[in-house]
Formats: sequence, C-alpha cells, structure tokens
Amino acid sequence: MKINFFNETSLETKNYEKLIRRVFKKQKNKKIFSIIFVDDDKIQEINRDYRKLDRVTDVISFALCDDPENELTDELGDVFIDLSQAFRQASEYGHSIDREGAFLAVHGYLHLCGYDHMTKEEEGIMFQKQEEILALAKITR
Repeated sequence: MKINFFNETSLETKNYEKLIRRVFKKQKNKKIFSIIFVDDDKIQEINRDYRKLDRVTDVISFALCDDPENELTDELGDVFIDLSQAFRQASEYGHSIDREGAFLAVHGYLHLCGYDHMTKEEEGIMFQKQEEILALAKITR
C-alpha cells in the first residue's frame, strides 16, 4: 500500500507519517491513498462545504470511486486529519496521540474502502475491522 502525505499545518508530522506507514504495512491492499494533515479552520471549512456541518471534526474521507474494487484506478481517495482535534481527543479519551492519530488514519481509510457506520450493524463491522488493523500494528488503547 502506498500512502502520500501532505502537511497543511504548522506542526511537524514526520513521526505520525512513520507511525501510519507502520500501521498499514501489513495490509494487503495494493491501492494508493493520501493523508492530508490540516488544522481546525481547514477541517471546519471542509465539513461545512461538503457535509453542511459547520463545526470542527477529526477526520473526513473523500473516496475517488464508489467501488473500491474498481480496477480502473489504483487510487482510493483522500483522508483529511485534524491533528489539533486528535490531540484534544487523545487527552479526552485518555490514550496517546499516537493511538488517536493511527485510529483516525485507519477510520478514514476504511471509509475509502466502502465501510460505514450509519447503522449499528455497519458500525460493529467497521469498528471491529479498525481494531483488527490497529492490533496487527500493536497499537492499543
């Protein structure tokens, strides 16, 4: 799996990039996706413009294709992660920023792969898959 990283914040992100690459190292998917680190203002703008929710959020995904198995493209899409929100959530949930950053990357990636959590059943499937990926990388709560 290939991940392209873009940093649109004033924060240093190299350690998060290294961590996220490690998380996805054991995934067999041969697709490409991008992770864009953004700040509160940018994620709120994206959330407002595309989801009609005028508030800060932690992660937003944009799939390039509705069918992640589409063989016409190797690219899955983009995952926007708000690192400031990740720091706040890590503190709130009582775990490390590494765990929160990895979780958000996996969560966004799974959305690109067609997973969702609109119903309890979908949520159970998606959240189980998240924990499996994080456990393979030895990232726990």
